[in-house]
Amino acid sequence: MTELPAGAGSSDGAGLPAGAFSVRNDYGTKDFGGAAPPQGDAPHRYVFTVYALDTDKLGVDSDVSPAVAGFNLRFHTIARASIVPVYGH
Repeated sequence: MTELPAGAGSSDGAGLPAGAFSVRNDYGTKDFGGAAPPQGDAPHRYVFTVYALDTDKLGVDSDVSPAVAGFNLRFHTIARASIVPVYGH
């Protein structure tokens, strides 16, 4: 897979490939909440990372914590790339 369609991060998961799912984020929901720094705050950094794995499945489901998902990613990562945009208003 080399791309996801717009809206793939929505809570219904409609844009995700078969078998893919989201885990809880910092908002406590299973979707992409977007950049939301408080008005007047210094610009915030947002880290987006894509992982290449040595397996098709991590052995987790959508109810695991982000920490458990990250822990399992650590043992199956063969490469990764990150982009760090900065946003404020």
